[in-house]
Amino acid sequence: MVKHHPDSNMLAEYSANSLPAAQSVCVSTHLDHCTLCQQKLAQLESIGGVMLEDTAPVSVDPQVFEDVLLRLDEVPDDRAANDANASTLSWTVKQVRQGNLDKLQWKKVSRSLRIADLGRIDGATEFSLYHISEGGRIPQHNHSGTEMTLVLQGGFSDESGAYHAGDFIVREAGDVHAPAALPGGDCICLAVLEAPLRFTHWHHRWLSPLLQLRAG
Repeated sequence: MVKHHPDSNMLAEYSANSLPAAQSVCVSTHLDHCTLCQQKLAQLESIGGVMLEDTAPVSVDPQVFEDVLLRLDEVPDDRAANDANASTLSWTVKQVRQGNLDKLQWKKVSRSLRIADLGRIDGATEFSLYHISEGGRIPQHNHSGTEMTLVLQGGFSDESGAYHAGDFIVREAGDVHAPAALPGGDCICLAVLEAPLRFTHWHHRWLSPLLQLRAG
């Protein structure tokens, strides 16, 4: 049973399409697991629709509309340059949401930790999957920015509690923890990081460059 969810403000931003792409993927993947948040989102969208119906129409000068169209024509079309990256990212996100995680490119960081970098995306300096083997852990670290984590398989525990498949957790800058996979299986999480992790103990700091490697 899912116990940890995005807060109402985040769901409202998601409903309004105002979340950055990385956070939006994390929320939408959580929604695949969580009927409670699906219901909350439907309520928010219903409220938004009623508010739009109650809004009085505003007249717009036709010349303003024509000016906007002319400016759009002046914007260079760079879609071709971005098609490959966009297509690769779309395929990757689809595999994550469908649970086809073996098809991704994984890199071994330590005996108990593997990471699959999911590519560059708006709203994150790191957009990755973390695979912690049963009984393994990520050494204690703190955050210099917000971290959004969604448990996809298995579960982990840290200083704040235990988390299972579907749970959605947000850590703020300055939070310190050492996630460890729960007994019973490996743990796989989707992680959206605003800034890189910083390990608190000097003998683990050699891991930092490995965590920031990009998939080839």
